[in-house]
Amino acid sequence: MNFISSTHTAAAAANNGGMGSRWLLIVIYVAIFGALYFFLIRPNSKKKKEEAALRNSVEIGDEITTIGGIMGRVIAIKEDEDVIIIETGSDRNKMKMKRWCISSVDTEKEVPTAQAAQKKGLFSGLFKGKSESADKADK
Repeated sequence: MNFISSTHTAAAAANNGGMGSRWLLIVIYVAIFGALYFFLIRPNSKKKKEEAALRNSVEIGDEITTIGGIMGRVIAIKEDEDVIIIETGSDRNKMKMKRWCISSVDTEKEVPTAQAAQKKGLFSGLFKGKSESADKADK
């Protein structure tokens, strides 16, 4: 009788262990999906948003480079067709291109001072006092 009860409890323990391993498997799948999201999907969507913002911020007079390597200056923007017209070379050839072909904007634009202060870094304020006092000591 003791043998039967021990096999019955062993079977019950095996069933409970199987249930725990199922939950562990589900947790592992969720962790893998989360890792894929944070390392592959999220950075890709951020990059697409930045590229769209770059293309929408193009103004007349900006120097641009297309994805085909053509460099030129924007002379007109047609919002209704989502087209830009660029002028290239010394002979001033004009080309009409879709806005999605812009690879980079080569014109340097001034950054407002509030944004420039934010981009300095996390610890830039901590060392500001030390560098000023070191400069005064050198004088």
